Amino acid sequence: MPKGALDGIRVLDLTRILAGPSATQMLGDLGADIIKVERPGIGDDTRRWGPPYLAGRDGKATGESAYYLSANRNKRSITVDLASDGGRELLYRLLAQCDVLVENFKTGDLDRYGLGWDEVAQRCPRLVYCSITGFGQTGPYAERAGYDFLAQGMGGIMSLTGEPEGEPVKVGIGNADLVTGLYAAVAILAALRHRDRTGDGQRLDLALLDCQLALMTYEAQNYLLSGAPPVRRGNGHPNIVPYQVFAAADGHLILAVGNDTQFARFCAFAGLAELARDPRFATNSARAANREDLIPIIAAAIARRPRAYWLDGLAPLGVPAGPVNSLPETLADPQIVARDMVVTVPHAATDRVPLLASPMKLSATPSDVRRAPPTLGQHTEEVLAELLGLDGPAAEDLRRRGII
Repeated sequence: MPKGALDGIRVLDLTRILAGPSATQMLGDLGADIIKVERPGIGDDTRRWGPPYLAGRDGKATGESAYYLSANRNKRSITVDLASDGGRELLYRLLAQCDVLVENFKTGDLDRYGLGWDEVAQRCPRLVYCSITGFGQTGPYAERAGYDFLAQGMGGIMSLTGEPEGEPVKVGIGNADLVTGLYAAVAILAALRHRDRTGDGQRLDLALLDCQLALMTYEAQNYLLSGAPPVRRGNGHPNIVPYQVFAAADGHLILAVGNDTQFARFCAFAGLAELARDPRFATNSARAANREDLIPIIAAAIARRPRAYWLDGLAPLGVPAGPVNSLPETLADPQIVARDMVVTVPHAATDRVPLLASPMKLSATPSDVRRAPPTLGQHTEEVLAELLGLDGPAAEDLRRRGII
């Protein structure tokens, strides 16, 4: 297997929950060595966010939750007590061997441990130091604890999610956390590029609220240009029509007409050719203005036939349409299977564990899953011996003193 693009990059990962771990997992997928630092005896909070839990070889739950497994592949786990003098010094010795530090403590918390940006930058000037918080290092909310749900609500996406007459609805997964992880990974790669050119590290300040707002893209731009606040449209689109879910005779499908040519082809296939010639619907702008008249006509036509009729018939015509799949249907989809998006790897607590694969497909430096999510402290002795030359007795002394 070729080496990953980030082979030779080492990351000290002081994050837990989802935003930080998802960022470091992406770097690990690309070949970086991720050393996950956890609290002795406790570890990442999400290890206990179950059920479901991974079953061990005896069939009993191992204490490794599905939530934790989803964001911690390609990492090594060590346990260090950051509150102790010995623990802090041990981390500084590890940082001297690392390229990146990623942390998601509350603003100012690591300063109390002597691990804040100012002190770390003096001792490790080439280090990329990435902080992930709810609201960032500046501003009136900087001291507040931040969570995905709050960021979704404050960042505007909930105001657009749900049915028009219903209440605001959050995205079904940790949307703000995951997009912040994506932005953090990109920012880290950019900072490493700068470090390689100049020799200088830098501080990265990533906030859930900022990243959630950035994800509002065209809806935010619509408002900035028009001054009209966007509204919930259920499964409808603010700018493109028809572009939403419809109920066929035996299930739901998505019709995503992106231009006037596609609309004309759909209408001809649906026996509604006259709609494409109607000035109320002939262009996308007209369709958007008259959606309340158009959508019921399309909905009635689609409801008369089964889903397969539409999906099989529209695909050859180049009209975008697709099923609304359940997760089991998605995982069994032949396209997903062909793309190897589910892998199984050996795990310390059982024989093998199924995991989602990375979606990043690189031809020369492919991403891969080299390591299953680690058990708590699984690699403490290995990492200390490899990076710091601490042999068995030295590591045992650290353990006896409660430092690891």
